[in-house]
Amino acid sequence: MTLLDTFFNLGVLGDAFPALLRGLINTFLLGVAGIGIGIPIGLVIALLRLYGPKPVRYLAVFYIDIFRAAPMLVVLILIYYALPFVGIRLSSWTSAGLAFSIVMAAYSAEIFRSGIEGIPRGQFEAAAALGLPFFVTLRKVVLPQAIRIVIPPMTNNCVSMFKDTSLASTVALPELLKEATDAQALHANPTPLIGAALIYIAFLWPMVRLVNLLEQRFNKEKKR
Repeated sequence: MTLLDTFFNLGVLGDAFPALLRGLINTFLLGVAGIGIGIPIGLVIALLRLYGPKPVRYLAVFYIDIFRAAPMLVVLILIYYALPFVGIRLSSWTSAGLAFSIVMAAYSAEIFRSGIEGIPRGQFEAAAALGLPFFVTLRKVVLPQAIRIVIPPMTNNCVSMFKDTSLASTVALPELLKEATDAQALHANPTPLIGAALIYIAFLWPMVRLVNLLEQRFNKEKKR
């Protein structure tokens, strides 16, 4: 068997393509769920860390540190395999969505914190001099500027989240890697895995380029 027949077998790829497409859809939905839930929660945690009462700030720091330090795979396995021992049984979808949202929230909170702290203190003082309440200052003055700062690192974090969805195969969720692995076993040929790799690249490469473009744009604005 030639190299092309082994790794780039078009017949096998054609047979496996519907399964790969199903996996891609699940990967996309899982990534969107983790990002869509994790980012808003991360913003709330960042605000609690910066402006909450001292015990709440400590809890926020603890949450951020723990879930940034814990590997995504460990969090996923603990939720899916360990919680049933205390009577909590979650489906593959729920377990994966919860794990990705928890970890995404921790990383997002740290990104938001750095963005908010990057706003000059004078912005708060100027708003206070105008008689603006603290929460109005946050909503209309500070957060709009902070969001512009955090867009590049947050986009980069979203790329990492979509890549991490491949770990959901460990809990039998039929995402792209799981479908590719099953197709590879069915056809006794690694071509579906090559196909999955190419789909990941085609799907995520535009987001990688977007991060670079955003960073270049914001760097130019800073120099003005």
